[in-house]
Amino acid sequence: MTLAQWMALFMLALFTSIEVASAGPGGDELSQRLSSGNPVAGKEKSDAGRCQECHGVDGNSGDTRIPNHAGQYAGYLAKQLSDFQAGARQHTVMSVMAEDLDAADIADIAAYFAAQKPMRGRDGSGKAAARPLFEHGDAVRKIPACAECHGSNGEGRAGTDGMVYPVLGGQRKVYLRAQLVSWKLGERNNSPDGVMNEVAKRLSDDEIDALADYLSGLQPP
Repeated sequence: MTLAQWMALFMLALFTSIEVASAGPGGDELSQRLSSGNPVAGKEKSDAGRCQECHGVDGNSGDTRIPNHAGQYAGYLAKQLSDFQAGARQHTVMSVMAEDLDAADIADIAAYFAAQKPMRGRDGSGKAAARPLFEHGDAVRKIPACAECHGSNGEGRAGTDGMVYPVLGGQRKVYLRAQLVSWKLGERNNSPDGVMNEVAKRLSDDEIDALADYLSGLQPP
């Protein structure tokens, strides 16, 4: 067997060990989801950096307050880590965890979580009352449909405009509610052009609860 063949088998074993090939998206979709990072390097870095302790080895957290990262777009995760570093987004723990990461670390860690089997919600979709708001928005109050950016099943997308819209389907309900409240109160304001602040401040508390429950129950494809 040639050296090139041995190297090919070695790389195949590495990628199989992080379950990229069979568990997550494939082909062009996987490439788009991973962005420029190396998920193999990201597995080691996310373990050494203690990311997996909170967000799970497979990207699914064991705490309702901590977000799942499984199958999340790497571009979105990388932006959040960069924002924690720069102070554009504040969090007692994450601001410290991110401060020593370089650009390659951020890209690789983000790619590792993006390569995992996408997070899944319940077999239902939570509070049905939130479905019209999610799918159609409210033109009277100038609330756009959540699905326009985040997909009909909360699967997110990488837009042609360079924007990355995160996966929300199957995300932790408690975490989703906390973020919507933070957007509404202006405690978090790192969305492009402040769009999430504008949307959230028009939502009632009951609508925020219902949307968080609905989104957590969705099952992205």
